[in-house]
Amino acid sequence: MTAESTVPSPGGQPREYGSSPVSVIPPRGAADGFRLSAGQRPSVRRTSRLPLLAVDGGAALLAGLALTQTQRQPLLVVALVLGVVWLNAHASLYRAEPVPAVLDELPAVCARIAVAWCVPAGLLAALFPSAALSARTLAIGCVLQSAASCAGRGTLHWRRRRALVLRPSAALVIGPAATAQRVAAAFLRHPACGVRPVGIVADQATGGDGLPVLTTGEEVQRALIQNSVRAVLVVKSGGERGPLLRALAEAGCAVWEVDADSPSYDSGQHGQLAGFSCRQLSAPRRHGSIVKRLLDVAVSGTLLLLVSPLLLVCAVVLRLSDGPGVVFRQERIGKDGRPFTLLKFRTHRPVDAHEAATRWSVANEREMSRFCHFLRRSSLDELLQLWNVFWGDMSLVGPRPERPYFVGKFSQTYPGYAARHRMQTGITGLAQIHGLRGDTSIEDRCRFDNAYIDNWSLWQDICILLRTAAALVRPTGS
Repeated sequence: MTAESTVPSPGGQPREYGSSPVSVIPPRGAADGFRLSAGQRPSVRRTSRLPLLAVDGGAALLAGLALTQTQRQPLLVVALVLGVVWLNAHASLYRAEPVPAVLDELPAVCARIAVAWCVPAGLLAALFPSAALSARTLAIGCVLQSAASCAGRGTLHWRRRRALVLRPSAALVIGPAATAQRVAAAFLRHPACGVRPVGIVADQATGGDGLPVLTTGEEVQRALIQNSVRAVLVVKSGGERGPLLRALAEAGCAVWEVDADSPSYDSGQHGQLAGFSCRQLSAPRRHGSIVKRLLDVAVSGTLLLLVSPLLLVCAVVLRLSDGPGVVFRQERIGKDGRPFTLLKFRTHRPVDAHEAATRWSVANEREMSRFCHFLRRSSLDELLQLWNVFWGDMSLVGPRPERPYFVGKFSQTYPGYAARHRMQTGITGLAQIHGLRGDTSIEDRCRFDNAYIDNWSLWQDICILLRTAAALVRPTGS
């Protein structure tokens, strides 16, 4: 959580105040002039999850029927099948990887099979001791199911890798021409990754060998249709390319951000293509967003009712101790680069609006009143953001929103910063519960925020909220 005003910002040279924020994929309706005509969208190859679900369910059914010989066998087999499928789905083992390999999944698959056997077997032993499974039966069941599941997964992955080589996805590479040509050449040298670049999208055409350089929306659209482009590789994201990325994503293309210079991302969490660390730029699934929004409305509405007397007391005391202007309003950047007005209790008065928008943290803290110190150290000044959550400008959990000046600056300096705007910003987040508040590393915040988005789940949100509530008993300010 950032402060309101007056110490120069860390790292890098600032851009001119008032510059537009950087957004990876902006909202619909962005003024870009590039739209795919109806009926001209390329056919998109979807990877179904059903084969992997069938393999895991079939392996569990096979092992359960082969080794459970009790009167309650059907219930145990059903629990085994449902348990292993749920555990694998929760671990994203049905999410399509760029280049799948069964050895990468082996530890996760086997560990979840062991859990799926031990938990129902333990309950069965506790409730019906006479029907308890022996340790030998449990061990054989785990080994049998692991072997069947891994064999089935290995076969499916081999067929998919073969299909990727025989029928690679046509791709466009977006970024500076020289870097994009280098990335495209690397992909062409490694056909096993299943991506075949067919063109470069850059601001200016360059001479020399390499793929054709597309500089206009008409050229991009023509290449998209003629080559049935299914993937987009973004070498360097920026606000000027945001509308184009939105149009390509709406056309059904998978948009990947490729780190062409350094391994900034954890390949175990995201993946590698042609040796480059990569990250798919996509927000949580629609049904997940709906559930997250329902949680936000329910929790923020309940908390507003409960803490409204506290908010009134804070406002009255702040008015009496520091004069008028109790509420601090400041423009922040939210999901897809949309600006909104963030609300806080005012604990410091910047010299002017320019200083408030372009200074990083609070200087001269000794000049603040004792009550303002208390509000900041206890994070009570942030409670008004519950209104932002209730109105839909923010979420309870998500990357912390920042001012336009710093969004533009950090997006140029730190790889992956712009990708934080794939999700609604929040009051707290994974970075905050790991101590990344105030004057801490922006690079570390980027990494934690993107890891949260890439691995989002409702349970993760609940855990972050619980850890945030626990941290309030030892406040450190914002």
